[in-house]
Amino acid sequence: MDTDSDQRADRGIDVSVVVPAYNRRASLDRCLTSLLVQRVAKEIIVVDGGSRDGTRALLRLYAAHHPRLITVIRDAQPGTPGGARNRGLERAAGRYVFFCDAGDHLAPDALARLVAAADVNGADVVVGKVSGARRGLRDSADRASLAAAYDDLSCFKLFRRDFLARHAIHFDETQRRGADMTFTVHAYCHARVISVVADGDCYHAEGGGEASTRDPLGWLRVVRTPIEVMTRHVPPGALRDRLLLRHIRRDVLAQLGTPFLAACEAEREKIAVEVADICGQWVTPGVRAGLDGVDAARVAALDDPDRLVRLALVEAAPLRHRLNRVEWRDDRLVIEGCAALAGADAESDDAGASGAALTYAGPNGTALACAGASGAGPNSAGLNGAGPSGAGPSGAALTGAVGLVVRERMSREERVPFVTRGAAGSFTAVLDVAALSPGVWDVHVIVECEGARRLARLGSRRDPGAGVPSAHLVGGVVAVPFLTRSHGHLGLDVGGHVVRVPAVVRLSRAWWRGRRLRVEGQALMGEEDAAAAVRHLIWRERASGREHRERAVAVGPREFVAETAGLRPGTWDAYLELALGGPPVRFPVKVADADALGRPLRWWCGALRWGGAQWTVRPYATAVNRRLSVSVRVATPLTVVRRMVRLLRRH
Repeated sequence: MDTDSDQRADRGIDVSVVVPAYNRRASLDRCLTSLLVQRVAKEIIVVDGGSRDGTRALLRLYAAHHPRLITVIRDAQPGTPGGARNRGLERAAGRYVFFCDAGDHLAPDALARLVAAADVNGADVVVGKVSGARRGLRDSADRASLAAAYDDLSCFKLFRRDFLARHAIHFDETQRRGADMTFTVHAYCHARVISVVADGDCYHAEGGGEASTRDPLGWLRVVRTPIEVMTRHVPPGALRDRLLLRHIRRDVLAQLGTPFLAACEAEREKIAVEVADICGQWVTPGVRAGLDGVDAARVAALDDPDRLVRLALVEAAPLRHRLNRVEWRDDRLVIEGCAALAGADAESDDAGASGAALTYAGPNGTALACAGASGAGPNSAGLNGAGPSGAGPSGAALTGAVGLVVRERMSREERVPFVTRGAAGSFTAVLDVAALSPGVWDVHVIVECEGARRLARLGSRRDPGAGVPSAHLVGGVVAVPFLTRSHGHLGLDVGGHVVRVPAVVRLSRAWWRGRRLRVEGQALMGEEDAAAAVRHLIWRERASGREHRERAVAVGPREFVAETAGLRPGTWDAYLELALGGPPVRFPVKVADADALGRPLRWWCGALRWGGAQWTVRPYATAVNRRLSVSVRVATPLTVVRRMVRLLRRH
């Protein structure tokens, strides 16, 4: 950086925003407007690389109206984006530098939030949440790990300016693409503190980024540079493997997907050679262990272009599925449906969902057929046994395996139920619910073909009338099948975490034993006895919210009893607490027969009757919901006199 920046640094500027602008007249107005409204001490440095679409005229207008805020640097000829950002970085005088593309814009309070995070945490780099097409981090963090921050390698972040100068971090002007990734990798590797601001969108990316326009061969050559920069700074070990895995999966092996199918045969061979060279250098045993099924299959097939095409076809083909029936058989949940990979020439979605095999015409006549093998047993292929059969040269048909996986939302634990496969992609899965730990389990259908694992949530498409059965107690734990409200996906709530448990508590009798109110009732979960799950009878005072707990005891399969004493004055509503495998849940005690309620109980408390107080405790059923409640009132001689005076005045 030049000395001019240091001489101007005493102007009290918090952020220097650098904006490369080449032929961006259509979007530049919105970008500059979003920068001008930022409530921080700022300067906006726009680098115009010889635009010919009216960008220069617009910049002259903005600079004339905001001479203290906007600086325009004009290059006679267009250069690389990295070169334009370097020109702006040389002129920057703020404590921090933020890079913004002319086609994007910022949220109104973005820079204020980013600067606040940098100042509080002493961060060298602050990552803001990115909306739009580009990927970004989703969880805020004062001190994010390098592994977590590494998922976002764009340069649209806040950087401490003296930190960049101290480590000589700048953009590679020889790279027309990928210079932002190399810059960010270099900054990440030197940063002492990286903060993340993800409590709201900061950066709005309008374009799809370089990934939408790059050619695979060119990108594979570009991505070598940030990998080499990272490996120069991070020693071999688990952290380096984690960072390498990000590059291998998202930057390298991704080129063997849709871009690979779009290439001609000669170019596909070059792509495979380039990927093989990178993988041979950087796929360590630790990286290989982190690859999923399709990526691991690609690494194993780098010397087989025909199989790489088939893997790409499997990944690109739509996965059609349909839920036919869900029912309980004893303590097991039986799920019936069908699934298949559907080709681009499928007549309709319903045709694909019904299990029609995929015939997907790929480059060079490669045909792919994937569906459940007719009559295949549960261990015939794929999920529970050997891989898909029938893999052959170009033009050969492949047969994939259809199965089911349930995944717990928080722990990401997976269980594979026993699956029987039928004709045309149909399947019957038997899920042992007793083996599932408490939690919310989402049901996914899977088609495995050529080592690729295609997965989708099951249930959004169903046969007419196909619903979910009622809740069921399995070993004292409630299991509630449900369909999500938004998309109708099938799930299973074990323990009653997010789905309302359909339990009912009915009062059988309430009567007095001395001054203790004895409550007898029944607890049912659907049509099943649930008294074994009762824990407490909870009285909640209606006005203050105070609670009074009494232990409840099961005296039969569905019968329970509890006794209560010591309620303070007020109106108390009764709830029965049940432990059904998840968090304790409470249900109101319903009164079906008013005759089951005991009479009010009155007693005097005090040394002398005329100097004490009269307590009145009256059980009753609420008028609307017929819930058991108790009214506790205390009357002294003075309150009795006042009550009589009010009655006399009223009459």
